Amino acid sequence: MSELNSIVLKILNKGKGILAADESTATMTKRLESVKIQSTAENRLSFRETLFSASGMTEYIGGVILYDETIKQITSKKNKIPELISEMGSFPGIKVDTGAKVLAGSPNEKITEGLDGLRERLKEYYKFGAKFTKWRGVYNISKEHPSKLSIQSNAHALARYSALVQECNMVPIVEPEVLMDGEHSAKECFVKTSEVIKKCFEELILHKVDLKGIILKPNMILAGNKCKDKISNEEVAKLTLKCLKESVPSEVPGIAFLSGGQSEIEATENLNLINKFNNTNFIMSYSFGRALQQSALKFWSQDIKNIDGTQKIFNQRAKMNTLAALGKWSKELEN
Repeated sequence: MSELNSIVLKILNKGKGILAADESTATMTKRLESVKIQSTAENRLSFRETLFSASGMTEYIGGVILYDETIKQITSKKNKIPELISEMGSFPGIKVDTGAKVLAGSPNEKITEGLDGLRERLKEYYKFGAKFTKWRGVYNISKEHPSKLSIQSNAHALARYSALVQECNMVPIVEPEVLMDGEHSAKECFVKTSEVIKKCFEELILHKVDLKGIILKPNMILAGNKCKDKISNEEVAKLTLKCLKESVPSEVPGIAFLSGGQSEIEATENLNLINKFNNTNFIMSYSFGRALQQSALKFWSQDIKNIDGTQKIFNQRAKMNTLAALGKWSKELEN
């Protein structure tokens, strides 16, 4: 077993998942302002430190994706954020792309940037204690989209990123996110997501990326948020499994889903059904941002000094998702 493969298996061990706490300062500012909290470096750190020091981290969270600001911050107990995460028994990770920009040649689509200077940045993050990284490609669905240009360009960038990350002895999370914004049906989401994932693996193989040492972070197969024909949770699970079975090489050890705008309960319920029906060798877990943090953030905003209460809510959410990653969740357990 390679060192990278053993990191993947430890991150996703026994239903553990990944906390995506890599919101950029702009995104975090929106989240905090939505609950009437001023977005200062201190407040951003305070909320994240509250989550990272929760007891649920040890039991349910195998990895935490950080943002550039956060990985360099010092906690109230005067230790570094990656040290705190490691002490809780979890792996620190880092988002390394520099965001999605307009794709030249297709103005309604995005290409993720950040390859320039990436090798040097990775060495720096490795010294800070990062064991894995994240890069997100985004694709929107419409009659013309995602275009061949968008699918090819983003797959190429994800593969180049992954090769550089493995060269630096870290695990790359490969995140091709087909957005749920739009009027498209679940069937269209299935077709487009399959195309996107297959092209990503073509490029990863071309770039000699060790597939045993990556984590795939895909979207679930869902109808667009403006589509009138929604499908049942069972159909979401079955279509998602079918897509991954047909598109992902068997060497890939683990898949950690993004929540992609689903509510906390919806994301958990769908993950649970995916695992109930899972007849593959893939570990199927979660890498949620909002779907792990939203309730805790709302509670915390009422009294930012109530650390215990906030942690209790976060612990419960993390526990529910880990049960779902084991196919053992039920609605009754939510209360």
